[in-house]
Amino acid sequence: MRARDKAAVSALRATLAALDNAEAVPVGEAELRGLAFEQSPVGAGATEAARRELSECGVADIVRAEAAERLQAAAQLTVPAHADRVARLRAEAAVLLRFLDGHGTP
Repeated sequence: MRARDKAAVSALRATLAALDNAEAVPVGEAELRGLAFEQSPVGAGATEAARRELSECGVADIVRAEAAERLQAAAQLTVPAHADRVARLRAEAAVLLRFLDGHGTP
């Protein structure tokens, strides 16, 4: 990736965060009420929770959703004063769509 490609950096950071969030394990009812504290393990690594493992299809769906979100936001910005923002959103979507087409580099 080019060192100064701000659109690519922004799109990839946000998409990596979305992927990270999708891998998170949902919090159970007991954890929300603090009832699991007494039963929680103690020691090094005790706070580590197992992560979900996304399939290749699941990852592609998230990347596709991130691209669609940017294109939808760009379509809603119709005021000429937002032309720079629209261009950036479309550039970010293009970066993500290149990865789906297999032309991007990991």
